[in-house]
Amino acid sequence: MRTLAKVSLGFLAALVAVGALAVCAPTPTPEKIVVKETVPVKETEQVVVTATPAPKGGKITYGLTLVVSAIDPHQGLSSELGIFLTSVYDPLVWQTQEGEFVPGLAERWEVSPDGRVYTFYLRKGVKFHDGTPFNAEAVKFSFDRIVDPDLKSQKAINMLGAYDHTEVVDEYTARVYLKEPYAPFLDSVSQVYLAMVSPMAVQKWGADYRDHQVGTGPFMIKEYVAKDHITLVKNPDYNWAPEFMEHQGPAYLDEITFRFYPDVATRAPALEAGEADVMGEVPPQDATRLQASGRFVLLPTRIPGQSLQFFLNTQKFPTDDVRVRQAMLYAVDREAIVNAVFRGFSPVAWGPLSAATPFYSKAVEGMYAYDLSKAKALLAEAGFRDTNGDGIVEKDGRPAEVEMLLMSWGNVPEVGQMIQAMLRQIGINAKTQVLTYPAAVQAAREGQHNMIPQAVSASDPDILRTFFHSRNIAAGLNWSKFGDADMDQWLDDAVRTNDPVQRAQLYEKVQKKIMDEALIIPIRDYVNLNVASVRVKGLRYSLQGWFPWLYDVYVEP
Repeated sequence: MRTLAKVSLGFLAALVAVGALAVCAPTPTPEKIVVKETVPVKETEQVVVTATPAPKGGKITYGLTLVVSAIDPHQGLSSELGIFLTSVYDPLVWQTQEGEFVPGLAERWEVSPDGRVYTFYLRKGVKFHDGTPFNAEAVKFSFDRIVDPDLKSQKAINMLGAYDHTEVVDEYTARVYLKEPYAPFLDSVSQVYLAMVSPMAVQKWGADYRDHQVGTGPFMIKEYVAKDHITLVKNPDYNWAPEFMEHQGPAYLDEITFRFYPDVATRAPALEAGEADVMGEVPPQDATRLQASGRFVLLPTRIPGQSLQFFLNTQKFPTDDVRVRQAMLYAVDREAIVNAVFRGFSPVAWGPLSAATPFYSKAVEGMYAYDLSKAKALLAEAGFRDTNGDGIVEKDGRPAEVEMLLMSWGNVPEVGQMIQAMLRQIGINAKTQVLTYPAAVQAAREGQHNMIPQAVSASDPDILRTFFHSRNIAAGLNWSKFGDADMDQWLDDAVRTNDPVQRAQLYEKVQKKIMDEALIIPIRDYVNLNVASVRVKGLRYSLQGWFPWLYDVYVEP
């Protein structure tokens, strides 16, 4: 810092005045000359010299809690896919954290009055990571790929609704035709599962594209080592970020490595040891401790979509009796589970949808409040008695045993242990088994279970159609194996109308029906406890809750 000194000219001015009197003599009566003592000089502003700000960048390691079996968003189902692929792909339409749809790869769009035709006007100058230009042909290729039966899409195909075909109007105009109106369509195309893939890359890799993802996003896949790590590097050509991001041009981070931490006990140590900079699904007790250390920040994120729930198989003894299923609901003290396992971070769930989901119905709140007496009475009404004194009730000589399949994510094993103990109180013996996610999905499809957990994030209640429509019993995700013509009709009607009042009424019927039939045991509304190093700046999560926007993230030196 430096300043300019004041300069006093008073004495100099006096001398000049005296000299003038001598030259002009003899002047009889000189006028009195008033000389200012000082001549003010404007003080210059202080000049502050600071160090040049460090460029925003760096490398981070992001901990994932589920080992993915493949990384193709058109094929896969898990939320874990979206955590890293959201940085690899751009959607046609972005959705802000407030739920507003804004331009993405489509600069604008139009919807026909009957809700069956969506016309997307595409951004020009966008290229995939392999140099392929993004255009209307790529839109058509991506959507047609999803509905190809050979791909065996698990989630994306359902998110497309009644897709019919895409017309390439011109190079930068794509018109998508639906067989019937589908209200969640814009929500769907805003998510990574309907990502725009490089046609050239898919043709190059064939079936192996499942391990070689090529999008238009701010990061490119550098390396994927199955079950070990995924490394992304900055896309230097990226220049089409949505306006709600905090900067334009390439992303700040140079590299991101995603590693897997399926074992809950390893997550906090990985953060403390500096092996990971960001970690999701940190156990509540660890999250609190890490935040208190001052080295980490806690970012709890509410997840819309399904609550954490256990599906009850209606086609397998003894959960094929609605009275047994209702007894199990009354026997599970969900508030105790939330307090013990989640340390109060998560609200108790009452139905199939998280309270953070649009069209959630409060009509289910209060159903099946913990009541052991009611639970035992329902079992007795269903004909179950403990005839041999071993504490397990039987019917027709068959003990009330249930197969509870568990997975390692979301504190599910701990929840399963508590449920096991609670069911024992009413004479039901729960046999538990922890499986990998793919193995559990396969077992559920085959109906090997009585109970199996699930929680899928979604920002539209149409997620209920995926899990409760009768068409998904045989090979899909209807793991309660329950079909009902009325519920099918409500679910179908709710996506055919854009009237929010009608949608709310229909979804309330669906949620009530699910709970009347005791198709699930809801446990908690999902809140993802993300923990990040204090050096990681700019981290935000999308409306869906799981997916980080890593474009604005940088590491503070």
